[in-house]
Amino acid sequence: MSINKVILVGNVGKDPEIRHLDNNVAVANFPLATSETYTNKNGERITNTEWHNVVAWRGLAEVCEKYVQKGKQLYIEGKIRTRSYEQDGTKKYMTEIYADTLQMLGRKDDFQNDSAPDRSSATVSEPNGNNGSFDNSPGETEEDDLPF
Repeated sequence: MSINKVILVGNVGKDPEIRHLDNNVAVANFPLATSETYTNKNGERITNTEWHNVVAWRGLAEVCEKYVQKGKQLYIEGKIRTRSYEQDGTKKYMTEIYADTLQMLGRKDDFQNDSAPDRSSATVSEPNGNNGSFDNSPGETEEDDLPF
């Protein structure tokens, strides 16, 4: 048995980029920063920041379009996916987090749309109709050759 599960809490690095594919399926891409701070042996505080490329499909992409903005804090559960593409004759690889669950953290007024839920966080997941699990991935039939 193997498990591919990622849990991240971080800040959105820029407003989500939303695209609509030919079959009207929405996809959102945005960077998420996670940071850890520690004190080294010399007493200096060091902060390391990791950037994650987050991809949200369908309903989650639409939620991102309405509510997610640069600087906002999110909790994301998903899967790691690595894909390759060619750019200028060179094969490149991209690691992405395919979001299954998105939870907006913070106060209601932290999110621009007034119809946001009236509580400190809101969780959005999109069921795929199979035994209660969640799958927001594009499926095997859709192809995306864009390098982001």
